[in-house]
This record gives sequence, structure tokens and C-alpha cells, in this order.
Amino acid sequence: MRRFDAVLIDFYGTISAGDRHAVQHACERVVEAFDLPVPAAEFAVSWGERFFTAVETSNGPAFRTLRDCETATLEATIRSFTNGTTPIDPEPYVRDLDTYWRDPPLHDDVDEFFRLVEVPVCCVSNADTEPLMAAIARHKLPFDVVMTSEEARSYKPDSNIFQRALDALGVPAGRTLHIGDSLHSDVAGAAAVGITTVWIRREDRIHDIGTCQPDRTISRLTELRGILA
Repeated sequence: MRRFDAVLIDFYGTISAGDRHAVQHACERVVEAFDLPVPAAEFAVSWGERFFTAVETSNGPAFRTLRDCETATLEATIRSFTNGTTPIDPEPYVRDLDTYWRDPPLHDDVDEFFRLVEVPVCCVSNADTEPLMAAIARHKLPFDVVMTSEEARSYKPDSNIFQRALDALGVPAGRTLHIGDSLHSDVAGAAAVGITTVWIRREDRIHDIGTCQPDRTISRLTELRGILA
């Protein structure tokens, strides 16, 4: 692969650990609190389907924050397993996830990645701005630009969030590399606007519904050593 003028990179799941364990814990608490007739794993799948549908339909004028999508879909999922009359307050469980978003553990190759890269780096994340910026500040990560779905009013794989990142960096798509752990959101979204794609196959990722083929597949960020300069 050639060298590039800028790098775009996903955050949750790519830079930091994904949210799999946080979501599982929240689902276990919900199932126990509401005495739901399903195992936590089945509840998580049902909630996930509603959540990702909400995110995919929340671009542009229909935009809703990630927290709003989480809250609405969690309440709807709980109701789908109850008699419809039980009072439901999803906020305590959404707060637990928000706590995780603000201080997730980083993967052990991140520090070396930033030492290797010699071009501007933009974080492109399906995240609300405030918790993501809190996580970046907490870990002192030296991004040149940060583009969130809240700022772009667009969720990956929608092209607008990628175009906003390119505009902020002032680089063309053809001279840019995007790294992410989702074939659906990262690889398909970046490829659609002409950005070269790298899929990082982290071990602990929640099921990926994507089928788009990346330009390169890696398991650690440091495998890009030769093209980051």
C-alpha cells in the first residue's frame, strides 16, 4: 500500500476496547430488574437490532444523539418482553454505558500507533461529542481533528461524516486511509467515498453485519508501520 496524506480512525473498538462487556452487563441488570422471560444474551440481540436500526435512520434532519437512540430503543425492547403496563425507566442502564464511553480501556498498540504516524490523524466516531472528548482527554490522545456523529449529524456508514472529516483535514479522499473495526460502518462507509480502507479484526468485537471487502486486513495497528510515515 502507498503512503497517505492523512489517516482517519474509528475510536470505540479500534482505539479503545469495544462495548461488548458493558452492554452485556447492562442487559443482565435489565433482565433481572424487570424479571424478563429471556436470557440476557437474547435481550441484547433484540436491543441491538432496534438500536442499529435507529442509528441508521437518524441522519440529517432526522438526527438523534446516540444517547437518545440508546434510551428510546432500550425502553422499547424492555416493553416488548413485558405486559406493557410495567413502569420503565431506562436511564440508570444508559448512564452505566455513558460511564463506560468516558473512560474505556485502550488497546495496547495505541501508543505505538501514535508514535509511528507522521501525518494528521482524525478520529471519526459514531459517538456523542462530550463523552468521546472526555475519553480522549482522559487518555491524552493526540488527534489532530475529531469528528463525531453528533457534530456531523450523521452516523457511519453515511457518507456525510466521512466528508466532514476530509474537509476538516483539507485532504482528498484518494490520499486518505481509514482504519476501523466494523465492515459495515467503517469499511463500507469509507469505501463509498473513495477512501482506502483497513479493517482491524479485534478479537472482542460484537457481531459485524458488514460484507464489504477492505483494502487491507490487520489485527494490530502497528502492522501499518510502513505506510503511516
